[in-house]
Amino acid sequence: MYVLIVGAGQVGQMIASNLEDSHDVAVVERDPDIVDEITYSYDVLAVEGDGTDLEALREAGLGRADLVVACTNDDETNIVVCGTVKTVDDVFTIARVRNRTLLNTWQGSQGAFGVGFMVCTDLLVAQTIFRISGFPRAQDVEMFAGGLVRMAEFDIDAESPLVGRRVEEADQYDSMTFAGVFRGDEMIVARGDTVFQADDRIVVIGSPSSVKEFAMEVCIPEGTSSADDVVVVGGSEIGFQTAREFEAHGFEPRLIERDHDRAREIAEELPGTFVMEYDATDTDFLMREHIDEADIVIAALDSDEKNLLVSLLARRVGVGRTVAIIENTEYTDLFETVGIDVAINPREETAEEIVRFTRTDQTEKIAMLEHDRAEVIEVELGAESALTGRTIAESMADLPECVVIGAISRGGNLVTPRGTTVPQPGDHVVLFVDATVLDKVSAVL
Repeated sequence: MYVLIVGAGQVGQMIASNLEDSHDVAVVERDPDIVDEITYSYDVLAVEGDGTDLEALREAGLGRADLVVACTNDDETNIVVCGTVKTVDDVFTIARVRNRTLLNTWQGSQGAFGVGFMVCTDLLVAQTIFRISGFPRAQDVEMFAGGLVRMAEFDIDAESPLVGRRVEEADQYDSMTFAGVFRGDEMIVARGDTVFQADDRIVVIGSPSSVKEFAMEVCIPEGTSSADDVVVVGGSEIGFQTAREFEAHGFEPRLIERDHDRAREIAEELPGTFVMEYDATDTDFLMREHIDEADIVIAALDSDEKNLLVSLLARRVGVGRTVAIIENTEYTDLFETVGIDVAINPREETAEEIVRFTRTDQTEKIAMLEHDRAEVIEVELGAESALTGRTIAESMADLPECVVIGAISRGGNLVTPRGTTVPQPGDHVVLFVDATVLDKVSAVL
């Protein structure tokens, strides 16, 4: 596949980095310094130019492109790029936007603006936060097979009853599979004799009920529950969309915003959200408003530094769980090292959603884990797949070792994979795959 990316900010570079080994990639970028950086850092064609200029797009190979991704930092520019492309070619286009109004307009008229698919960054982040909030200690949660299957990544600390146990001892859930373990810089495929250690991050795949049961039993201290009392700090677009997402699911979140006009605007648009006009860095205010009793505090202010400060203050007053939005990917490890439970980067969420379109036709959904050290993918099996028509134990011989079959959806029903299970054409299979062997796995599926 030939992929043409317009805009080489963090999102564009993340996409280019992910695709450079398996696809032909070209990037159009206006900043000459970034063009030089890309030229020396990635195996892609980098063209200096304006993505709304047809000549620049043609120089980057528009004539042979299979996919054009417009991911600059400006919504209108991205839409213009897609519209420009559509005037001369029928190539599939993706536009990244932050304004949900544009998304609503596009959804109301499929194909509007010349956009084949639109990714709304702020909405994606809000949905991610909501999914994570329902699973205590979860670092990442994704839905597969139309919601029938959950993938979740959990931290386990020294107090977890899982520490010191083998996978085969802990594997007591009817519809859940242990898939992988991240231990420091090491990625371990979960086998029966794998022993869990403190500070491991473990990936499980299964039914929502089994994953939730697992989280409640072995990943959290006794007495801790999922989020009911939710506090969002910051009336940014991400903060607004997050409160709106919780409100839409029956919650009554609280939102703190210090700007009078913005606080009033949010209160008018979100009647189910209790909006407080105040400075969230005031510890007396946090205690007076019982923020310390919140199950989860989500820091969604306009800078990474402010989000870090608010999250640390929330932990200091006794909040059970903190989630912080970070724009700089280099801060992720720092946030988690100082005790922030989950750090979410909007650009990573966007890149992950876009990369899905470069997978094989059978790939329904992907989730990237630990900065794409591993992926969980959903694949619809065809008659020629290496998994079809024989037992999983037999077919695994044709797959690399770094693969775990986590779940199977068949006709809307969940099938927990075992060695004797025989996948059938049309099954949706959810797999945990080491990113280094993903191309090999895709080739046989």
